[in-house]
Amino acid sequence: MQPPISSSDEAREWLRRAQADLRIARLALNDRPPLTSEALYHCQQAVEKALKGFLAFHDQPIRKSHDLRELGEQIAALDTSLREIVEAAYPLTEFASRFRYPGAPYEPDAGEASAGMMVAGRVVAAIRAKLPESASSPGAS
Repeated sequence: MQPPISSSDEAREWLRRAQADLRIARLALNDRPPLTSEALYHCQQAVEKALKGFLAFHDQPIRKSHDLRELGEQIAALDTSLREIVEAAYPLTEFASRFRYPGAPYEPDAGEASAGMMVAGRVVAAIRAKLPESASSPGAS
């Protein structure tokens, strides 16, 4: 049996994974032709993981949910200064599943994917800025 993970270590792991999703989104967007749906999926994932990292650091329960609004409301209850930036990411929720399978309503264009990248990058950066370096730096121990 493994020892329990500290809230700081768990937050760091969530944020490491969020950064990886941002990298993957950037690679997908820079591919030719751009893989826009895939980029937006990873933008949604980056935001979701950053929010879960913030919740983990604050010892809050983390439900298995892709709904950025639900997670965002938990975040805002802990830190109202994050409300506006997190709310800007709510539209990314639909990219967790709606565009992952046949029958998507449309193919997002590069402009929409670029906008999603900017929003996701801002959310991840804002969350990292709210946590101590020991919890927000991928290489910290």
